[in-house]
Amino acid sequence: MTRRVAILLFPQVEVLDFAGPYEVFTTANRMAARAAPDAAPLFDVITVARKAGLCRARAGLQAAVDHPLDAAPAPDVLIVPGGVVDDERREAATLRWLERTAASAELVASVCTGAFLLADACVLPAGLPVTTHWEDVADLRRDHPRLDVREGLRWVDAGRFVTSAGISAGIDMSLHLVERLAGRALAERTARQMDFAWTENRD
Repeated sequence: MTRRVAILLFPQVEVLDFAGPYEVFTTANRMAARAAPDAAPLFDVITVARKAGLCRARAGLQAAVDHPLDAAPAPDVLIVPGGVVDDERREAATLRWLERTAASAELVASVCTGAFLLADACVLPAGLPVTTHWEDVADLRRDHPRLDVREGLRWVDAGRFVTSAGISAGIDMSLHLVERLAGRALAERTARQMDFAWTENRD
């Protein structure tokens, strides 16, 4: 079974927040193909955003958008990166899409301040343990006091919802998602191929 992984892009998204998970899932595909070259890919990784074309990330990098939200195929795994999210938190179209899409996704994950977007979209249930970038923990607690915001962790796995701390922690979390979906051995091969020291400080 090929699972579709959709990664949300938006203006001022943090580059490694989306590029890290993208690299993990696509590298996992390559590692799986070495062992079973005739098998279907494990993951179909796409980017989505409010508008088609190019999306200017934080620090100026422009990333291509595969699908605008109004034409995006439903994902099995939804990943919401962070960055400067103030403007995107006010975009009703994004929040509506997140609410609708998260309802049918197998897994919903955020990196860094992406947790604010999921919380604003009323995706995260009350009492859910979550985390975000250490610098934004107090703001998430203030804005969404019904969430159980935890700190000092690389990621928090709360079943269907998985949230990570800042920036590089999204790579750790994505390796964990690969482990959940395709097994520990593949996750370890993926981390090794990426020459990445997988940190498993989680809840």
